[in-house]
Amino acid sequence: MLHTSSTAPAPATTDDRSLVAHAGRWYFPVAFVARLPFAMMVVGVLTLVVSARDSVALGGVNSASVGIGAAVFGPLVGAAADRFGQRNVLVPVGLVNAVLLGVFPFVVDGTAPDVAVLALAFCIGASAPQVAPMSRTRLVAIIGQRMAPARRGKVLSGTMAYESAADETVFIIGPFLVGILASAIAPWVAVAGASALTFVFVTAFALHPTGKLVVGRHEELEQAPARQLLRPRLVVVVLGILGVGLFFGSTLTALTAFMETHGEPSQAGLLYGLMGIGSAGLALGSAAFPRRFALGWRWLVFGVVLLGGAVWFSQAGSVVAVGVVLAVMGIGIGPTLVAQYSLGSDRSPVGRSATTMTILGSAVIVGQSIASAITGDVAQQHGADAAMLLPAASAAVVVLAAVANLVLSRRAHA
Repeated sequence: MLHTSSTAPAPATTDDRSLVAHAGRWYFPVAFVARLPFAMMVVGVLTLVVSARDSVALGGVNSASVGIGAAVFGPLVGAAADRFGQRNVLVPVGLVNAVLLGVFPFVVDGTAPDVAVLALAFCIGASAPQVAPMSRTRLVAIIGQRMAPARRGKVLSGTMAYESAADETVFIIGPFLVGILASAIAPWVAVAGASALTFVFVTAFALHPTGKLVVGRHEELEQAPARQLLRPRLVVVVLGILGVGLFFGSTLTALTAFMETHGEPSQAGLLYGLMGIGSAGLALGSAAFPRRFALGWRWLVFGVVLLGGAVWFSQAGSVVAVGVVLAVMGIGIGPTLVAQYSLGSDRSPVGRSATTMTILGSAVIVGQSIASAITGDVAQQHGADAAMLLPAASAAVVVLAAVANLVLSRRAHA
């Protein structure tokens, strides 16, 4: 079970109220919308740079810069939240990120050199608010502190399923929104919209009363050494989630290149949204899987589904065929993410829950960004057909990490 970084004493009594009742009816809508800008950043930057500077490769590199910034500073933001409390960290980080997103369209559309655009993209990733991992940490704190012990296991499983479904949904809705705004109005509107959402909803999430449950580390809690974050059984989960991020980035960028050959590159986000239909539904349904269908095997089974769909995607030749394949691939994504996040929560070191969840969340955007850069360059140099081979390579990373996880788990229980 996930160890929270909260040091607030457990209440004298617990009760049988639902998690929604404990968190408050506005918590889940606010937390859901607050994580949307994180999912819009990479795609918004990619779309805007491609449109304004007429280069798929440059757009991919800028997307990678966002991911590198998140990779370098995301875990530090999580570690700071573990130590100083979420409110003290998330409010200033969110405000800085909102300002940087608001400035980005002016810099891209202006005369600034490409290196300045890259630097600003890096800063956007570095200041990305880590809403999803902090939401998980809060909810697990509520389950541990306020809910009846007999219900905690079942509620925790359902919560991890919901949170993974929420992540998967926003990583589909985010590009979908970018596609709508870019095609209906202008590409810069998507980035400006992400800025506005960050300013309003990230701030609201930061100030929500649940933020008091995770108040930072004090002397009475012995925090596990940072080296425990490098334990192989946790590292393999990070690699698996990185593979999912690689899949997101390679699929969306390859899809953009494919739609460009059909004269509608801004429609890629709309088509990409088809992948979320089966994904979100099965992610939510993961809580109903029997316990004997263990998390490691779920990861492997649905990873293989993802790989099969990605191979099919590489051979699709029409817009209709691509749409059907995307819907099929969605079936593999949701349950895979649920299994990975659940394993990550189980293996989180004591007192480092926000750090662990931030690392997992950052791995998605890092993979997405790296794959966007590589796939964009492949598309520009070798065409859309070559780019459409890369999602299969990304899905293979997910499957190989799943196999490695099963091997490590078997050794651990030997």
